Amino acid sequence: MKPGPAGLLLAAALLASVGQLTVLASPLSAHVKVKVGWRPAQVRVGDVAWMEIQGVPDNAALEGSLGGRPLAFFPYAGGRAALVGIDVETKAGTQPWRLAVMTAGDPPQTIEGRLKVHRRDFPVQRLTLPTKMVDLNPETERRAVSEADQLRTLYRTVTPERFWRGRFTRPVGGTEPGTGFGSRRVINGQPKAPHTGIDFGAAPGTPVVAVNDGRVALVANFFFPGRLVVIDHGLGLYTLYFHLQEATVTDGDRVHRGQPIGAVGATGRATGPHLHFGAHVGAARIDPATLFELTVTD
Repeated sequence: MKPGPAGLLLAAALLASVGQLTVLASPLSAHVKVKVGWRPAQVRVGDVAWMEIQGVPDNAALEGSLGGRPLAFFPYAGGRAALVGIDVETKAGTQPWRLAVMTAGDPPQTIEGRLKVHRRDFPVQRLTLPTKMVDLNPETERRAVSEADQLRTLYRTVTPERFWRGRFTRPVGGTEPGTGFGSRRVINGQPKAPHTGIDFGAAPGTPVVAVNDGRVALVANFFFPGRLVVIDHGLGLYTLYFHLQEATVTDGDRVHRGQPIGAVGATGRATGPHLHFGAHVGAARIDPATLFELTVTD
């Protein structure tokens, strides 16, 4: 017997100690329990989160969203999973999530819940740069706006194939962590947008490597980022490598984790040689250091 309308609204219990939601009834039958797990247990502003679904039949299609933004699911560990980006300018609080489970011959059935996004404090960073790099002439401003639009369009392009596998590696050698994510920058006394990557100080010419498998989506020389490489890892995940001295890959190249893609430089708007390393999940600008913390086994 099919469940009545009330049975389509699934009860959920929040297990805060492990950051996991366990659905106590099934959207398909009373004998199946769908579990929705979140990692890390406490998701912060700027984090990349890991949403894992267990208990959905193999033949079911799955759609989902967080805060109204669509999620891209893929098979993982006998269930499904999705990377979820929490943008650096997201307000702390709760965001609604929704899953729709669809099987042939049955109406879509939904599971809903709320994810708590915890506050994160960011420092204020004051920089002094040459006036021509801050107060742009009209032609340069048009160029910078056009380049930014090109990047935004790219980040919103979701490749349906998943390229990345397993753990993410550092883009440069050493052990010092990258710094500066989320810093509210004041440049020559003028408040600017937050810094949406992390910076690795390194000597010019230091090799830069791909942090995971992917496809080169863009190699260019832009006003602010300088010489850059953007890698598409599939399903909306992109990593960005700015201020390069040189790039050793071209558009469309397939790359593997640890493969050299360029060298540290000081091109674009930079105060000295360093790598600006960034990451996007769709439109969400995330702290790329949280990619290194993902415990993914395949």
